[in-house]
Amino acid sequence: MKKEDELEPNTKLCENLISTSNLDIAIKNVVANKGSAGIDGMGVNEVNEYFMLNIKEIRNKILTRKYKPSPARRVTIPKDNGKKRLLGIPTVTDRVIQQAIVQVLTPVFEPTFSEFSYGFRPGRSAEDAIRQAQIYIADGYKYVIDIDLSKYFDTINHDKLMSMIDKTMPDKDIRRLIFDYLESGVMTDNKVIRSKEGTMQGGPLSPLLANIYLTPFDKKLESKQLRFTRFADDTKIYVKSMMAAERVKDNAIKFLENKLKLTVNKDKTYVGLAKESSYLGVTFKSNGYLRKWKLGYCVPKGKAKEKLITKVKEITKRNRGVALWRVIDELNSSITGWIAYFARTNISNWLSEVFLPWVRRRVRQYAYKIWKTNSNRKKQLRKLKVEEYKIQSLQGLSSRSYWKMSKVMSLVLTNKIIQNEMKLKDFKQHYLELHTKRMEKDRDELYYLYLVKEHEKEENWKLYEYDCSGY
Repeated sequence: MKKEDELEPNTKLCENLISTSNLDIAIKNVVANKGSAGIDGMGVNEVNEYFMLNIKEIRNKILTRKYKPSPARRVTIPKDNGKKRLLGIPTVTDRVIQQAIVQVLTPVFEPTFSEFSYGFRPGRSAEDAIRQAQIYIADGYKYVIDIDLSKYFDTINHDKLMSMIDKTMPDKDIRRLIFDYLESGVMTDNKVIRSKEGTMQGGPLSPLLANIYLTPFDKKLESKQLRFTRFADDTKIYVKSMMAAERVKDNAIKFLENKLKLTVNKDKTYVGLAKESSYLGVTFKSNGYLRKWKLGYCVPKGKAKEKLITKVKEITKRNRGVALWRVIDELNSSITGWIAYFARTNISNWLSEVFLPWVRRRVRQYAYKIWKTNSNRKKQLRKLKVEEYKIQSLQGLSSRSYWKMSKVMSLVLTNKIIQNEMKLKDFKQHYLELHTKRMEKDRDELYYLYLVKEHEKEENWKLYEYDCSGY
């Protein structure tokens, strides 16, 4: 046991935590993630200089267990269901230290996590979880149990979490630091409220702790040979019959409530057909057939499309008064990001026939409004290399309805002009390229699964021959 004033790390793990290289990487990650300031008002642009001046003091406080995290700044963000999600924004200094902890503990805890846990883990994504769900459905697991945890991050039991950490990570200095972060609390209305349970969403450490806490549940499902996927607190279990689904649901609720002291929202926890169910923003529309190496197809959930449409409306709002090039840049960023997430879904027809014509019309409407006068409109169209006879064809055409005029503007602001001169990306082509890559990865996954199953058949046949050899 280290003395209180001893400044040498007890373990290699703690040495790695406070090493210059680890802290440098943590600072770069925090700066890259941007984010707002905590209760001390320090921004991410100040953190590098702060650590250069105070690194020795911070290290000594960690080693002597005297470092005390600041309370997080309470913020709320709206959820899709109209309710509010509570977040805590730690100070930038605390975010760096939390990130440094995550970087040294991730290699320690990663081997303990389930193969079917996908959230907040390196090299894994929501799409991997969706693909795995589709594989189960195509393999005949046509019923799904959707487990809904009520305020999961806010109800994690600190004692149980720390006991789980102790089993894998024996370093007492890091343990103390994690416990201090759990109980650091939040500041709201200039009052500090200490945390008795939960792990505050908003800091880098929270996702890792949330995965640690649900790992016993994952292992329980694996021990029962159940097919499941989990992304953070969103768990789906797939079975072949309604009777099995009801039994599994009841047992899962008992384990989560009795063993992990979590609250299951029984109104939202349900059993249903996997087809037409939704997971991580997509809805499954067909089952597929695994023996033919064919997964079912899926589409973005209705709310996902609505959020994108709302975002485009905000960007192209006529009275924004920002430059047209900036509007185009924002559209490129928002729509390509959305497509990248939903590239495995089947949206080709929706993009080409519904969404993209509407986006281009919103751009024409915005251009017509911001250019204001007919003389300026002609000037801007000439800059965009529009043929003169087309520009002159607009002479005398005007209306107080900008939306009506956006249709007229399609005569001069053609799709080709908008793409080549105004630099609005070819979103359909972008989707097709990404979708093709996703489908290729699906085929690779299915081929690997086929090889695994063939190997299992061969091993089972060898065991059968061995068992029969004595008769």
